[in-house]
Amino acid sequence: MTATMEFTARHRYARITARKARLVADTIRGRTANQALDLLQFSPQRAAAFYLKVLQSAIANASQDENINLNNLYVADCRADEGPMLNNRLRWRPGPQGRAMPYAKKTSHLTVRVSEHLEEESAQVTTDTKKKTPRKKPAKEDKAMDENMTEETPMEETTENDAPANDNAGGDDAGGDDGGGGDDAGGDDDAGGDDGGDDDAGGDDEQG
Repeated sequence: MTATMEFTARHRYARITARKARLVADTIRGRTANQALDLLQFSPQRAAAFYLKVLQSAIANASQDENINLNNLYVADCRADEGPMLNNRLRWRPGPQGRAMPYAKKTSHLTVRVSEHLEEESAQVTTDTKKKTPRKKPAKEDKAMDENMTEETPMEETTENDAPANDNAGGDDAGGDDGGGGDDAGGDDDAGGDDGGDDDAGGDDEQG
């Protein structure tokens, strides 16, 4: 690993509390210089105006080196340290019932350190990510589809085997109906014969 150069800019005794400044410092730490500039420019916090000037100063310090590519700069460190009270003393304001209420005007020291991303580091990061990426497992949906296909195949065979049985059953029913019709017809003929016999008996009576 080759040592990377860092460029620092500071704003000492800034008229803002360190607690409020740290909220903005956490948003730009680790980001590229271009991203940090965009965030600070449109951030509504009052500390963003302080850090914008400090970051621009750090980038200007880095531009003094001709070997540095400004597009590869990123915010390596960004912090806010507590400073002394203004004039090293408390202020007083009147309170209720004749009392005096103290208050402090705090200051802070803002520090921004930028560094350059090396191509070797970026290449190592990409290789590490490739090694760590696990292989994709087959989806559960594919397994479910395979199981459904295996379950559906025997059902189709049974339906094909049942089809001839239904045809035979239909033929038997038709034959039974035809047979029944024949029997009825025969019965009617016999009845007609009986009627003929009755007519003959009537003829005998007339002869007598």
